[in-house]
Amino acid sequence: MKTVLLDPQKSLVQWVSQATGINSIGVKVRLLGNDLHILCEAKECPKRWRILSDLLQALQKTDLDGFINEGQPSIYQVLVYGRKKGEYRPEWCHRVYLNQLDRHLEQVQEGLLTDSSPSNQPGGALIISNETLARQGNPDAIARYLSENLSNLGVAVKVKVNSQSTDDRLWIICQSSYNPDASLLAEPIAQKLRDLKLSGYQDAVIISQVGGEIEPDWLLRIDLTPPEVMLKEWARWGDVEAIAKLLTDILTRINVCVQANLKESTLHIFCTPSPAADSAVIPDEKTCLQFIIPQLEAIAPQGILATAIYGQKTDIKQPVWINWSSLPASQHPALAIPTLTLAAEGDEPALIFLLERLLNSNMDWRLRTGGIRVLLLRKGELLHIMCDSPLCPTRQQVTSKVTEFIRQLNISGIVGVRVYGRRAGDKKPIWHHGVDFRQRNLLVLESTPEFVATNAIAPPENSDPILRYEFTTQIVPNLLTEIPPNWLVTTTNKLRNLFLESQLFTETNLSIEQNPDEPIFWGSMVWIALGLLFILQTDWMLGYVITQGKPNLPKISHSSNSEQKQPQTTFLNQTEKSPSSLIKNSAFNGSDFTKGTLPAAPLQGKATATAILLAARSPMPTFNSRQLDEQLALYKQRLAISGKPPDVLIIGSSRALRGVDPVALSKALATKGYPKISVFNFGINGATAQVVDFVIRQVLEVEELPKIILWADGSRAFNEGREDITFNAIAASPGYKQALQKVKAAPTTPKLDTQKQQPEKPNIINIYESTNEWLNQGLANLSVTYQHRDQIKNLFRKQLNSLPLSARHQHTIPKTTQTNDPETDNSPIAVDFDGFLPLSIRFDPATYYQNHPKVSGSYDNDYKSFQLTGKQDQAFQSVLEFTESKNIDLVFVNTPLTQTYLDPIRRKYEQEFQQYMLKSSTNTNLIYRDLSEIWLTSNYYFSDPSHLNRYGAYEVSKKLAVDPMIPWGIK
Repeated sequence: MKTVLLDPQKSLVQWVSQATGINSIGVKVRLLGNDLHILCEAKECPKRWRILSDLLQALQKTDLDGFINEGQPSIYQVLVYGRKKGEYRPEWCHRVYLNQLDRHLEQVQEGLLTDSSPSNQPGGALIISNETLARQGNPDAIARYLSENLSNLGVAVKVKVNSQSTDDRLWIICQSSYNPDASLLAEPIAQKLRDLKLSGYQDAVIISQVGGEIEPDWLLRIDLTPPEVMLKEWARWGDVEAIAKLLTDILTRINVCVQANLKESTLHIFCTPSPAADSAVIPDEKTCLQFIIPQLEAIAPQGILATAIYGQKTDIKQPVWINWSSLPASQHPALAIPTLTLAAEGDEPALIFLLERLLNSNMDWRLRTGGIRVLLLRKGELLHIMCDSPLCPTRQQVTSKVTEFIRQLNISGIVGVRVYGRRAGDKKPIWHHGVDFRQRNLLVLESTPEFVATNAIAPPENSDPILRYEFTTQIVPNLLTEIPPNWLVTTTNKLRNLFLESQLFTETNLSIEQNPDEPIFWGSMVWIALGLLFILQTDWMLGYVITQGKPNLPKISHSSNSEQKQPQTTFLNQTEKSPSSLIKNSAFNGSDFTKGTLPAAPLQGKATATAILLAARSPMPTFNSRQLDEQLALYKQRLAISGKPPDVLIIGSSRALRGVDPVALSKALATKGYPKISVFNFGINGATAQVVDFVIRQVLEVEELPKIILWADGSRAFNEGREDITFNAIAASPGYKQALQKVKAAPTTPKLDTQKQQPEKPNIINIYESTNEWLNQGLANLSVTYQHRDQIKNLFRKQLNSLPLSARHQHTIPKTTQTNDPETDNSPIAVDFDGFLPLSIRFDPATYYQNHPKVSGSYDNDYKSFQLTGKQDQAFQSVLEFTESKNIDLVFVNTPLTQTYLDPIRRKYEQEFQQYMLKSSTNTNLIYRDLSEIWLTSNYYFSDPSHLNRYGAYEVSKKLAVDPMIPWGIK
């Protein structure tokens, strides 16, 4: 007998070698899932019965879990292999269940296990399979049963039970070294669990987690309702297939097969011999009726008044006997109403059954996996329908069937349907789809309902950390620790040099030989004090000029090429205008809409100068598009400040740049229960689908992308017939070439540590900006002239323009010509720090076309050779596939247009575009919202015929915030 050293510190290889007597060189072990694989090889193939006899005795005295690291999954079974050295395949294999070691030893001792025994068998008659033990409902046995299949995938299983108020819930923890896709485990586990036909368990929750991590990767709920209970639920509503299958399962014991069909309100049941029985034998009438009639009476199928039961041979269609019986519906009027009629009247249980039956056309698949479950919620005039299953149903699988079925039902008071899809166990939907059966008021507030899974999923008490979620907060770094130690000295020297260059101050010779630090410090304080005194004196002097000497200042008129002149405020005692002139210059336009009362988000600080500076300092080469360079620089700065991408990224052409206000959208979302949602506008003049695709997939890194992309644009961005000037310029740029090289090198080049590669300047810049903003706010309250800074700037400008030199230059510098096409206007634009371009211009056709030519759709280059195929469509499909693969919600908003712009030609192309987008949103993750015709006659929301101003952007942002189809709160 060999001596087994039960030393937990020794490796498994040494332990197997000592237990079997085989040299450790000939022993190989591997832990895969819950299975321990042991390979024994020698010059001659080791004897099966001897190896197993020694190994089984050693296993009885040893806890294998002591050889694995703490936190790793337990070992449920051992697979032992024997082969000759140099051979590739083993000669024999034997599976050892660690919970049945006594039975395995009994096999060896009784000689049931010899070298001639078949390989790859779990053992003799004394070994009980894990499936048999699992059917008894024991959690440990269920874990071993599931691990037989999942261990091959490297997935270890642990099962726990959480007692609920009625039934128990199984918690199945799947741990692996990688994150397996839910589709890989969902249906196999669902089928194996449902095959057990467990009683006492309402459902099971699968938790997938990578070993060593705390937070699960995903959760999945599996319905454990027994198949016969599911059949009875559907049979209750008069489902003929469910009734036939239920009766067949009952009559199988007497070798009878059942077929059924429904004609009007009578159920016809045909009893024939089962394939295992003699086809010439006629099913016994009395026996069949004893099984069938009580079942039908207990079920009481809805809308079925009577049943006709037939007995016949397999090869003869003429029945041998027939029996007519009435059913409970014939005596109870409530049961006599057909299920379809109940659903049309708004009965929710009936409607849920019909929808589930519609989506689960394959009865066998539903019984195996649990199928697609439907949750229903009616809110006002909308019907919200949630569809979930172990694998999230696809849009294509669900939306067209459900919406058409609800439309045909014509339920009173229902004018629209909202359909959602999610994975069973999730609270939030993965995709949305909505259809209105008639035109609805878009201003009506809609909110996405909360569909909660059956019994809230919460981890069991006293569970392992694998079931608990832990969240930690990052400590904000101290501002002072980030300031360079020599900041004070550097700043002081700059102020000193500035004062000396003004020649108002002179430098004295100071000796610093005794103590160099003290004189520098006190000297710095003196210079700072003098500087502050000079600033305060200047501020007081200018304040006196502005406040006391106002009559001597020239009148200031605020106007620019990009904004419409605003009416000036005048005092009644200073005006000599007639009443008619006052009416003419009043704040009302032609439509009697008060111009001054249009709501809009507050104007933010202009970021153009900052963007230019950031773009100039960026190490990234130019994209031959100044606006793209600057928008990218602003976006990178936003990432550096916040440390994460914004929650929502607005992208598109100038219709996005001017049409969606990030501040207004964020504030509107906060009032609807979604606080602290950050938004950035990445609109680029002239951006087509190709430009958007390039920015999303190649310019921005995956970790720089948001949770939601809001693509705001229109049909002309998808027109293949127009010349794509913007993208062609980008494609010829050095930045484009670098982006392509980066994409080609991505699969083979390891990802660099950005924290090591990038200097810490952005953090310091952020601190300076925060400190600067704080000082500005403080000084604004102290300064006399801060509130009048615009007047001071205009005063200086007027004085400078009055100089002879300036006058001569005015004659030589040509005036800037305003382009008619805002898409190709390369003049500097004043975007704010959120990337948004707020324009206060209000479109007035009477005055607009005095300075701009009126071009019809037939001669509009944006609609030239209009077609929605080719490169633009390919780019759009690439964006759809990319966002879906990265789990990014993509929302396309067709922004508003004016009636002046939508002439018959453009309207025809817009209709083609509508069909194109609706088709694209049916089978993809795209959410399409059409706002193109909501303000056809409201010109005051537009800056030109096809672009919104800041007031229109404000209203559009509010509409988007309350749109129920946009998943603002999903992630």
